[in-house]
Amino acid sequence: MTTTGAATPTTDPATGERERRRISARVRILLWLLLVMAVALASVAATTRSILLRDTDQRISGLLAQEAGEFANFEEQGFDPETGRPFTDPGRLLRVFLERQYADLDEELVGLVGEVGSSRPTQIIQQREIPVGRPLHEDADARRRIYASPDSTGTLDRPEGEIRWAKVTVARYGGEPAAAFVVAFHPGREQARADEVFRVLLAISGVALLMTTGIAWVVAGRILKPVRLVRTTAAQLTEQDLTRRIPVHGHDDVAALAETFNAMLDRLERAFATQRRFVDDAGHELRTPITIVRGHLELMGDDPAEREETVRLVTDELDRMSRIVEDLLLLAKAERPDFVTPEPVQLAELTADVFVKARTLGEREWVLDQVADREIQLDPQRITQAMVQLAQNAVQHTTAGQRVRIGSRADGPRVELYVADSGPGVQPQDAEVIFERFRRGTARRGVRGTGAGLGLSIVRAIAEGHGGRAELRATEGGGATFVLTLEEARP
Repeated sequence: MTTTGAATPTTDPATGERERRRISARVRILLWLLLVMAVALASVAATTRSILLRDTDQRISGLLAQEAGEFANFEEQGFDPETGRPFTDPGRLLRVFLERQYADLDEELVGLVGEVGSSRPTQIIQQREIPVGRPLHEDADARRRIYASPDSTGTLDRPEGEIRWAKVTVARYGGEPAAAFVVAFHPGREQARADEVFRVLLAISGVALLMTTGIAWVVAGRILKPVRLVRTTAAQLTEQDLTRRIPVHGHDDVAALAETFNAMLDRLERAFATQRRFVDDAGHELRTPITIVRGHLELMGDDPAEREETVRLVTDELDRMSRIVEDLLLLAKAERPDFVTPEPVQLAELTADVFVKARTLGEREWVLDQVADREIQLDPQRITQAMVQLAQNAVQHTTAGQRVRIGSRADGPRVELYVADSGPGVQPQDAEVIFERFRRGTARRGVRGTGAGLGLSIVRAIAEGHGGRAELRATEGGGATFVLTLEEARP
């Protein structure tokens, strides 16, 4: 049964599910970028807040130490302005000192006077009320805890807010009760300022992340555009259409990827073209001998002589088919990178070996012409194969006794190996197509060739495999000269 129309491509459900679950490279790049930036910005904000709080603590510690030191100096060196003598009353000492002080914002200077050994001060001399929070002179429990503490500095945690304090105990004067000078600082406002800066930085970071998201989305899309083109082009490629290429812009890694992909497509296109040409050529050239073989076998009778003649003809056609297949396989292999295996070769020795092998091809006047004395890099087997093919070609188009010259010459970095004959030459209409496959010409060099027209194609493939070329040149006095030109053949 025959069906017509294009086949509908089918998709594996599992593959389709994986495609739906797959996250694009653009999204992955964006997510990683946002994650790194979010961590970095959050770290910056947290570090800034930590630095501000540390500076606040250092400033408060310095302020408490300064106020405590000033009071200690006043206690030791101060005089009562009314008597001109050292202070004998702790209350009077605290009052005079506090009258001469001016507390900073959020700072509170308090004098506490009480009985010796008592944990509850009986008199309070306060310097300044704070603008926020509950002041110390209104919090009896806080005063008691500070007054009773054996430490000279400390931190007091209260529901109304934290207090950082420093205390200087006043020694007794005669029978007067003991006293203490307390400087208290309420850091709530300073800490709130650091928290506000932290929140502002987080807000700015959030805006920066949003802007980065938009910019990164656009930039990632532009950077990955060639990658998407590679994917799209690869999805659209078929065996019948390998001509699509990716535009290359710039000189970055993505442009290099596009160039590499285009080079791969070039190789694939050449490989498929070689395969199609092999199939077409084989089908075209093998059809005739197959028809001949079948026809003779179908008409073969019982006569022994007729049977012997048929077998001879069939064997001859099968041999010709075998040669055609071998030549086509060789031309197909010419597209592979390992078609030639260069090695250091003495050109003079190679030329002499080719001459010796060519002399057995026919009764001709063989002449070893010029010989280049140079060591070059080439595949000696392939070059020998090409030169022998050219010599065989010369034998087919010359007669016994005619001259065939073989030689080599060097001109700078270029090396030439040639075979020249004195036959009828190549007709002008055949000179343009003589190296193409199965092109023997209308009357190739005056006589009909017996080959399939692949010999010179093989010669050209070998020359191109060495990075050179095969060409036909005019010959003085008539005939044809075929030349293998190898560029930059020095090792």
